[in-house]
Amino acid sequence: MPPFTCRGAILGVAIPLTVSLLCPANAWAQDWPQFRGPNSSGISRDAKPLPVTFSATENVRWSVDVGDGAGGAVVAAGRVFVSGMTGAGTVSLFAFDAATGRKLWQRDWPTGRLDEITKPNSHASTTPAADADRVYFYFSTLGLLAVDARSGRDVWSQKLPTPLFVFKWGPGVSPVLYRDMVLFAQDDDLFPALHAFDKATGKLRWKDDRLDMAVNYTHPVACAAGGRTDIVLGGTGMLIGYDPESGRRRWYAKTLLRNLKTTPVCEGGIIYISVQSGGIANQWLASVDQVKTGNKDGKVTKAEIQAYVGDIPVPEIFFKRTFDRGDLNKDGVLEGRELDIAFLHPDNFAGADFTAMGEKAASEAIVAVRGGGEGDVTSTHVLWKHTTKHTDHIVSPFVSGGRMFLVKGGGISTAFETATGAPVRSPQRIGNISDYYASPVSGDGKIYVAGENGVVVVLEDGPEYKMLAKNDMGESIVGTPAIAGGSLFIRTRTKVLAVSAAKKGSRVP
Repeated sequence: MPPFTCRGAILGVAIPLTVSLLCPANAWAQDWPQFRGPNSSGISRDAKPLPVTFSATENVRWSVDVGDGAGGAVVAAGRVFVSGMTGAGTVSLFAFDAATGRKLWQRDWPTGRLDEITKPNSHASTTPAADADRVYFYFSTLGLLAVDARSGRDVWSQKLPTPLFVFKWGPGVSPVLYRDMVLFAQDDDLFPALHAFDKATGKLRWKDDRLDMAVNYTHPVACAAGGRTDIVLGGTGMLIGYDPESGRRRWYAKTLLRNLKTTPVCEGGIIYISVQSGGIANQWLASVDQVKTGNKDGKVTKAEIQAYVGDIPVPEIFFKRTFDRGDLNKDGVLEGRELDIAFLHPDNFAGADFTAMGEKAASEAIVAVRGGGEGDVTSTHVLWKHTTKHTDHIVSPFVSGGRMFLVKGGGISTAFETATGAPVRSPQRIGNISDYYASPVSGDGKIYVAGENGVVVVLEDGPEYKMLAKNDMGESIVGTPAIAGGSLFIRTRTKVLAVSAAKKGSRVP
């Protein structure tokens, strides 16, 4: 249900224009408040019909330009929020009326100097989170900001350490909401941490320094199991359940790999995850030693790391925590097992030749873990784990109808029973050969899968995943779409389009 109701609408009283910002034009049955919607599940429970066929011009209610970006849009209380790079050194946050596309406000911030990032990422890479009162927005050089949802005015800000990503992947995680808190997890190469802030004031409730993590791009989800709710966050080597009130690590399951870039799904007290990640030594050699800055000798030096990063000096604290730890013979060179020792925490030696469970490391797997418990639950709560050749390292799993549905680059899909992890059918293409960065979302019995080439495939949410349509939006899509009020909000590289089964609308200037 919407976070608030317009009194005048209930009583049938005419609502004056002067309060239109306080009471949006339409009452929305369910918000899409953050990345992948409610609890990052990718599922809308709104009963309104959603479109099957559409394009950049067909069944478009409205379309607006918002600058370059890779983060998706969110919908709260009848307003759409999205960010974009509107200049070389300017990031903007926009608010639109969800029904009409009318711009409500725009905020612009100078970014300062920005690190180099690899494509298709954008510096406007994260999805805002929003409720009826505030919008919560993260940007690497600004920190976490909260602005008034109606006016865009500042409410509070939290300056966070500017992240370091040696491999130049850049930022990519978004704030998520849990009750009266904003959760923000960023596992970078310098200061990996999970923060919990008070939504109203921005006050830090708690923080977990995750120095046992390598770089991850996953989001926390709430999981109710065993009579309580945990905040569950994956990462290097393990899945962790946190106490929402204190931030204490209640439990952990050592069953993941070196990097986690997908976001788990919790359903019925069980967490489902798909992972794809190689060994850490291979990553460092391929990235630092094999490019033009390295000499391809199977070794890594501090000078090679600095040359790979570029003009911005690598902080000495990074070398002390990693390089110096791994340089066992103190010769200024990392090679062989020294690479694993340097870039993996000694208590979390995941992603090397062998996992924490003693098995040979797999590069791809699907996992189901029962929520709850205390301490190390690896042997008691991991329900199943299967290696597979068809997971993706970025696209999160979609769980519905007792099935776990995955899509990877090339448009190859797989489906597994959630009860056992057994395949539902053989791998099949969904009809669009493309790279994939957006995760599947669904509503009205339909699954929407957006490809980097701009094509959105519509599938039936059933055991056969029958293709219903292929829709070309005319521009690359990296951000995950949003669903609310009978519309699909698609963030292409430079636009946001609201498409629906309603009659074609005109472009909003």
